[in-house]
Amino acid sequence: MEPEDRDSAYLWDMLDAATAILDFIEGMDFDAYLADRKLQLAVERALEIMGEAARNVSPDFQLKHPEIPWKGIIGQRNVLAHNYGAIKQDLVWEVLTVSLPDLVDRLDQIILEH
Repeated sequence: MEPEDRDSAYLWDMLDAATAILDFIEGMDFDAYLADRKLQLAVERALEIMGEAARNVSPDFQLKHPEIPWKGIIGQRNVLAHNYGAIKQDLVWEVLTVSLPDLVDRLDQIILEH
């Protein structure tokens, strides 16, 4: 598989996971999110998938698209995967409600361009 094809596949994985998260939390507030442990675990897993996919996007592609916070996405994946006690649900909720909708729009645009 060509590097561009791999990058496209990883971008699709990121977009798919991000879109799923937004579907999961649609119509919810933070208290409802906190009350649903299964939802938290599903969201955390989708964030891990996003981070793993972002980590595999080629460095050249990442450099061409600085509008995507690659290091932040990858870093969040590492925290979720390795620092279970350090997961702060209020910070996760902020990512979901503030950053994720914009990220979905950016990924959509990049995928359309490629």
